[in-house]
Amino acid sequence: MGLRFRGRDIRPTQTGPRVNQDIRAREVRVIDDEGEQLGVLSVPDAIQAAQDRDLDLVEVAPNSEPPVCKIMDFGRYKYSLQKKAQEAKKRQKVVELKEVKMRIKIEDHDYLIKKKNAERFLLDGNKAKVTIMFRGREVTHPDFGRRLLDRLANDLIEIASVEQTPLLDGRNMIMVLAPKPGARPAKPAPAKEAAPKAEEGAKTPLAEAIEKAGGARAKTEEEGTQDA
Repeated sequence: MGLRFRGRDIRPTQTGPRVNQDIRAREVRVIDDEGEQLGVLSVPDAIQAAQDRDLDLVEVAPNSEPPVCKIMDFGRYKYSLQKKAQEAKKRQKVVELKEVKMRIKIEDHDYLIKKKNAERFLLDGNKAKVTIMFRGREVTHPDFGRRLLDRLANDLIEIASVEQTPLLDGRNMIMVLAPKPGARPAKPAPAKEAAPKAEEGAKTPLAEAIEKAGGARAKTEEEGTQDA
């Protein structure tokens, strides 16, 4: 049953602070709405002091001796707590477990796609569950799956750590990667500048050296023929 106070219902709550007649202590230390100490008062006197200000008596430190109560607008106080909780929930990042599936006979192109997906999950702040699926007699070679998982973990070592080492579960082998704090994608290696194209008719240094050597040899043979 709600308690009638200040023309409205103040209902006791098991999770929130005790308010007004719900306060169980005989005496409490009271702080008024201006932050001034009113000293130790009996609960009825403290409630009366709150009523005189058209406010509530709220127990803010129940484990103190005696408990500490503050005179305030409990409705406004409760609303501010709800707003803070909502803002904290918005700022809280919910970590999800995203799955990447592979086969032990995966082609290099497909492996790069799977690696890119895992990298995207990790950079978004989520965890990556990497599953190797074995088909038929492939399950008799779990070492192949372990090598593939080790390869992926090594390729993503800059942004992820192994939270769960590879574990064989039925016909699947599972590994879980967790993002490292402040992980950023690796910067791509700078592209090499293309060598300038040779102008039409121009010869490379090697071709010029070969041509010079051939011309010198032909000149020597010609001089030898004339001497004969």
